[in-house]
This record gives sequence, C-alpha cells and structure tokens, in this order.
Amino acid sequence: MAGGGDRAEQTPPARPLDSIDRDILRILQTDGRASIRSVAERVHVSRANAYARINRLIDDGVIRGFSARVNHERAGQGASAYITLKIVQNSWRTVREQLQALPGAAHIALVSGDFDVLLLVHTPDNRTLRELVLTRLQSIPEVLSTRTLLVFEETDLDPGPGSGPIPSPDAEPLQ
Repeated sequence: MAGGGDRAEQTPPARPLDSIDRDILRILQTDGRASIRSVAERVHVSRANAYARINRLIDDGVIRGFSARVNHERAGQGASAYITLKIVQNSWRTVREQLQALPGAAHIALVSGDFDVLLLVHTPDNRTLRELVLTRLQSIPEVLSTRTLLVFEETDLDPGPGSGPIPSPDAEPLQ
C-alpha cells in the first residue's frame, strides 16, 4: 500500500470536489500519463488552472499517486492469490507493517466479516506462493489463520464515463 493507511492523519480535511475536479480525476484514472495541456483542453480550463487543481488534489490526498497497470503474468508474476487472514484483535497496525514488507504484496485491506484482512499477492509461481503463505504469513504471531484463494484470471476495470467516486448528495451534478 503506497503511503499507508494513516494518510488521513497527515492531510487536511477533504474539500468538496466540483465537476471539473471529478472530470480531471476521470481523465487521470483512464490515462495517468495525460499531459497538463490535454487535461486542460478536455475540461475547458487554462493549463495553469489544471496544474493547480491537480496539485491540490495531490496535496489533499485525493490523488495518492500515479502508477502503471501491469500484466503480472507477462512480468514474471504468474501466480496471484487473495489471502484472507484472521488476526489478533487490535493488532492491525503491527500486522499491516509486516504485510507491507512481503514480496509480491499488492493490496492490503482491513475488512469486516468472517475474516479481518484481505491481502492480494503476486508471485512468480505456486511454489513461491506456498512458501509465502506457509513460511512468511503463518509465522506472524498475530495471524491466527489464513485462507488462500487462487486467482485464475483477472480483468482490470478501466474507468469509463460515469464511473469513479459516488458524489455526495450535495455535490454539483455532473455535466
């Protein structure tokens, strides 16, 4: 997890997003390499305004970073799995730090329900995945149990028109 989960403690309270901010987010979610000029033209503002808005979205923690969407199999990470963990109560921060250090950890979430943590990992092969689960994860003292769900096929969903965060009830309507 880039930046960790304590981001809210480091950033100011969220400011409301207007329709231009939401359009900028949609463009950058679709193409994180879009130029400032292209973004400005598409949302009908000056380059300086687009630049300032993107920087504000970054400073406010709305945009957490820019990354590439990777085909893990072609990148030598042919085995993927979601791993559910039950952990000792109140050990989330300790466990999260240890999970972040795992090779291949791609996403970590504290969740509600029958388990406490959902972990997505990518490894070169099933043998490496097995080692990660049996040796690394199950040796963490706060981890009570794990369940591994192999991923047979993945599809990344590209943000399209109308996708993205659900606007608050008092937000301006999309144009």
